Amino acid sequence: MTTLHAETDETGESMASRSVITLRGVKKHFPIREGVLQRVVGQVRAVDGVSLEIRPGETLGLVGESGCGKTTLGRCISGLSEPTEGGIYFRLPDQDLAELDQVLAIPEERRTADQRQSLIRIDSAHRIGALSGTTWRTYRRNCQVVFQDSFSSLNPRQLVKDIVGRPLRVHNEASGSELTDRVVSLLQSVGMGPQHLYRYPHQFSGGQRQRISIARALALDPEFIVLDEPTSALDVSVQAQILNLLHELQRERGLTYLFISHDLGVVRLMSDRIAVMYLGEVAEKGTSDQLFEDPRHPYTEALLAANPDINADPDVEKVALEGTVPDPANPPEGCRFHTRCPVATPICGWEVDDAVSWLNLEPALLESLTDVERRSNFDATLVFSDNSSADTVTDAIENGTIPAPMHAGLEHVSAEDNRVNIRFSPIDPVELEDIGNGHLTNCVLHTTRRHLL
Repeated sequence: MTTLHAETDETGESMASRSVITLRGVKKHFPIREGVLQRVVGQVRAVDGVSLEIRPGETLGLVGESGCGKTTLGRCISGLSEPTEGGIYFRLPDQDLAELDQVLAIPEERRTADQRQSLIRIDSAHRIGALSGTTWRTYRRNCQVVFQDSFSSLNPRQLVKDIVGRPLRVHNEASGSELTDRVVSLLQSVGMGPQHLYRYPHQFSGGQRQRISIARALALDPEFIVLDEPTSALDVSVQAQILNLLHELQRERGLTYLFISHDLGVVRLMSDRIAVMYLGEVAEKGTSDQLFEDPRHPYTEALLAANPDINADPDVEKVALEGTVPDPANPPEGCRFHTRCPVATPICGWEVDDAVSWLNLEPALLESLTDVERRSNFDATLVFSDNSSADTVTDAIENGTIPAPMHAGLEHVSAEDNRVNIRFSPIDPVELEDIGNGHLTNCVLHTTRRHLL
């Protein structure tokens, strides 16, 4: 892991107390279109309200299952994708950050003119979606990306000399023989040399192509690099070489990394702090030691249990992660992990859909279901084709077909002719809370909601 250090910007002002990148309420939703006219009928919530800080000189690890939103968030941070809501800020001073958080905590309709003006000032100076001209150019050269697939991220029709030198040409940094010298120097910094200048990407191994990608990312001497699964497509021995190279470059150049990966062993090796994502949200965040030694979210525990460890005690029962990830177009209310959680509680946010999913395990119970009339996610009426089916389903819910925590969260169930009215206790979305020493989680077992149990 790296050690945080002080830096200065072009004005000589200290950056030691700043975050290089600050996220506040970032969302990225993708429209679902249907029909001939391609009308929008829903939204896939790939990233749904993420707030983070990435500090100078550190590596922030971002982990989670496939489809949790890691890569989408990385693309938003790097400016390759525009967030649907929220803000991503570059070099935001602590004073402005405190002011920003104060304003964002106030509902938009209640903000004063001065508060709105403060938000406009901060956005125009630091939010990457609002940057323009020289400021935007400064961000683009200071934020680079190393992609997972090194082959598709390199132009197969260009020589290495042109691929690595392109950032230098675009930003008018060098040309002619000076450009060639700079490219050679960059290649040497990643363990390659001048003999590779006039070759095409297909002439290299996967590890060599990733070194070329890293050399290109370093061309403009950036401050921050997004590493999107940079070693997942490589052999284990090559992975170690690339990771050691990234460590060495970070130490020499004072780089800041966002390291995206599903490999917990690699993330622990690389990261100072880690954020665990699930279904578009951050479920837990803390230092590497905190998350590996004292995880405070069942999802983090399940990820750790799924990671092979030869030093693990075979007598200690591991948390099993069962079920499938819910539909990101209709994520669960309350805690989003509760549908798969082995230690779920009555206050995790049970919904009518959860009960229907469990009843579906016995198909005969719902074979005559014709409609679901929703008043909310927590309150609905199940309509059946006959009265006896409604009575059977009501009896099954009342007598324990659904899990005990779900049953405890049930407020009402009754049958009226061929209709079953079912209502669960409504629960607000669970927010991240600091449980001490910068360790954050949104599990109700550890947040202030635990008093409701």
